[in-house]
Amino acid sequence: MGVLDIYGFEIFQDNSFEQFIINYCNEKLQQIFILLTLKEEQEEYIREGIAWTPVDFLDNSIICNLIEDGKGGILAMLDEECLRPGEVNEATFLNKLNHVFKEHKHYESKVTQNAKYIMDASLSASCFRIHHYAGKVTYNVSGFIEKNNDLLFRDLSQAMWKAKHELLHTLFPEGDPQKASLKRPPTAGSQFKASVTTLMKNLYSKNPNYIRCIKPNDTKKPAVFTDALVRAQVRYLGLLENVRVRRAGYAYRQVYEPCLNRYKMLCKETWPQWKGNPRDGVQALLSSLPIDPKELAYGLTKIFIRTPRTLFYLEDRRQQRIGELAALIQATFRAWKCRKHYQQIRKSQIVISAWFRGHVQKKKYMKTKMSVLLIQAYVRGWKSRRVLQELKEQKRRTQAATTISAHWKGYWVTNALGKHSSLVAGTLAIVEPSLVQWGYWQWHSVNKESFFHSQTRKNYKKYFRSGASARIANFISRCLCKRYRDQLPPQRRAALQDKLCASELFRGKKSLYPKSLPQPFRGEYLGLKENPKYRKLQSTADGKLVMADNVSKVNRGDGKASSRLFLLTKSHIILADPKAAQPKTVISLSDIDSVSVSRFSDGLFVLHIRETSMAGSKGDILLISDHLIELVTRLNQTMLEATRQKLKLQVADE
Repeated sequence: MGVLDIYGFEIFQDNSFEQFIINYCNEKLQQIFILLTLKEEQEEYIREGIAWTPVDFLDNSIICNLIEDGKGGILAMLDEECLRPGEVNEATFLNKLNHVFKEHKHYESKVTQNAKYIMDASLSASCFRIHHYAGKVTYNVSGFIEKNNDLLFRDLSQAMWKAKHELLHTLFPEGDPQKASLKRPPTAGSQFKASVTTLMKNLYSKNPNYIRCIKPNDTKKPAVFTDALVRAQVRYLGLLENVRVRRAGYAYRQVYEPCLNRYKMLCKETWPQWKGNPRDGVQALLSSLPIDPKELAYGLTKIFIRTPRTLFYLEDRRQQRIGELAALIQATFRAWKCRKHYQQIRKSQIVISAWFRGHVQKKKYMKTKMSVLLIQAYVRGWKSRRVLQELKEQKRRTQAATTISAHWKGYWVTNALGKHSSLVAGTLAIVEPSLVQWGYWQWHSVNKESFFHSQTRKNYKKYFRSGASARIANFISRCLCKRYRDQLPPQRRAALQDKLCASELFRGKKSLYPKSLPQPFRGEYLGLKENPKYRKLQSTADGKLVMADNVSKVNRGDGKASSRLFLLTKSHIILADPKAAQPKTVISLSDIDSVSVSRFSDGLFVLHIRETSMAGSKGDILLISDHLIELVTRLNQTMLEATRQKLKLQVADE
């Protein structure tokens, strides 16, 4: 924001070159005032199609052209006189003005008045008069050429430019030897005219606001107004034309759409939303209010209101309506709050009643159950004791028969291996009866002649020397394990397979692994199907989702962690924003080089991305997960299925 202090017209008894250029500047400023206020005001009414009676006002562009015209203006002729060779004085300058402007209605001199046969004693032979918008001003040409020709010699400018003082150095830029010009320096009038032109360009590019100051009296006394002095200032400030335009026009104007948005609550037709043309909405709004139609005018793009009283009425009605709407909103909110409180109380009462009735029935059921269990226990005990006695009797018989059979079969084996009695006797003393049975049936499974072959005897000796009991125990253990695996359902078998893969990756390497053993692998921790916010992410996985979990991504720049949604599919890893549920980073499994974890109990892991991939330009990714063991295990299994290669896992101390 800039502030411009206008000179003000200077009308003295003796007006010279200084008063001439000051009044010229005031003429230019008055021209802007006319164009930007009076003329623009009337042109807007015509542009908007408002019935309007034009108001006459003084257009001072003819006065400005009289002074500043480049070829035939007063300043141009003054510069021409300063540059003309030969004898130059103010008389020749005045004669030239009288010759050029003798027919101009805003120029007067002694010569032009005598030519019109007008006697004017106030004009001397060395003066001329200009009819400014503020009044007539008489200028004495004495000293015009000398003051206009007040030049600063080039060597003085160069001396001041070379001064060490910074202010003096900046005040004389023309003294720079590198910018030296052989042209004649501009005159004072030309410099002032150029300065005024620059000022006008700056003002035309802005939106000026005017503050007019009126001097009430010459004695500087309060509450004293000199009528002639005030009237003269009002006249040459152009305030009368401005007041006439304002009174004949409309004090307030606004585009239809903002006006409708501001006052639409005053009419039922436009509240809460008008769906038609904004002009029709404003017309319907103002027609429903008790406003005189003469106070309004509907333009092409704006609504015009004549007096401020109507505008104040609209603002008062708007404030009143806002209060009513605020009270309505408060009442609705209080009703909703009370209704919600009642529903919570009712729901709590229903829950308490249900829990109490459930507690009573539970106690009754537990009492009945304890009675039934007690009866069942007595019956089962009686039956179990009876069965136990029968089993004991049967066991004693079976053991006796087995012992007799074993001794008998051992007897035959001992006779068959009589030649090797030393070896067999030492072995039979320590093996169990079941091993004796196994040896007997092995003997019957081959030919008796081939049994005593050298190779058969060698294998037999080797088997009994290597510990037959340990091999039989290992064989039985493997058979039991296979029988247990065959009885498992597919889901339980897959879970144990995942645990086995995790054991191969982390057992003895990661301190966090023992804590993960009792925790089942769930795979889906986000609830994508239940949460409608994540439907887009579920569609992105396209039925290939392997694992979904919340992780934290660590920024490598400042070390801060930000929450991310981690989705592992059969071909990609997706990191999504939890608020917007939009994918942030998508990494193909083929772009993952390896994964690094520490040997401690933390959830940190690093995804090492191949440098040749598209995602490798952003570098490796550091993440934190509460289910690290399961995440890396499933990533290893998925990469093995997708790329036929195992995941490279690096367990480091740091």
